[in-house]
Amino acid sequence: MDEVIAEKLDAPAPVIGEVAAGDYRIKVRAARQDAPDSPVLVLAPAMGVPAGYYRKFVAHLHRQGLQVVSYDVRGQGETEPRVTRGIDFGYQDFVDDLDGVLDVVDETFPDTAPRFVLGHSLGGQIAMLHTAARPGRVRGAILIASGAVNYRVYPGLRKYYYNLLGPQAIAAVSAVLGFWPGERFGFGGRQAGGLMRDWARQGRTARWRLSGAATDYDAALERVSAPLLTVTVDNDTLAPKSAMDDLVGRTGGPRTERHYSSADAGAGLDHFKWARNAGELSGWIGDWVRGVLER
Repeated sequence: MDEVIAEKLDAPAPVIGEVAAGDYRIKVRAARQDAPDSPVLVLAPAMGVPAGYYRKFVAHLHRQGLQVVSYDVRGQGETEPRVTRGIDFGYQDFVDDLDGVLDVVDETFPDTAPRFVLGHSLGGQIAMLHTAARPGRVRGAILIASGAVNYRVYPGLRKYYYNLLGPQAIAAVSAVLGFWPGERFGFGGRQAGGLMRDWARQGRTARWRLSGAATDYDAALERVSAPLLTVTVDNDTLAPKSAMDDLVGRTGGPRTERHYSSADAGAGLDHFKWARNAGELSGWIGDWVRGVLER
């Protein structure tokens, strides 16, 4: 299986199930190992990024002996329909969808296969919020190039434009149009208005208040005891270390911090490019997962 994935990076992994999510049917794909009890990583993608973007990263993780489950979130990649006026969802829906993906994992993999969540950017936020809301469901969480949106923790004066006014303007446009046409503005892709309002609210208030959520996420984050691996990357102005620290700083579990540099990768990096140059990073992840399981 490893050779197949390595040689056919443009071919998606096999579908192992679907999640019913409102008007959506989310296909769940898995790069599996011959040993069915190998650790399973569920990969939550960044805003506007299709799951296919991570195929090379998935191949590297697979070489580490890990089983990798991937999926496209609502309205992205192969998950249709595309977002438009009248279609709305938010962060809580994404948390619920990740839980549904883990239900598919439970139906497919044996109980002896440890479960982990791995999230990039917005996917890291969702992975962290899910870990807080569903304690004990996964053994640990891996966050890459992720962080809170809270404008206060970003460096320099640019934060007032890019991290405060920018998100609020996006939320306002989303409220008027009924969705965010990010493909026209070069940010985030086409997204539901509710998702962008949740995103902007966190940036403005520094609180995790999700529309329609029954969970007090600020309190739940303080109770997280699962191990965390947090990875920042070079040239990442969207998720600097201060944003990552703000996202996970209230949690109480053991945290391993790493920074992935261009020297580590052997190539230039930024908020997105790391996924195409993740051989060394995948080794770190494999070592960390094995370390967690040895505790």
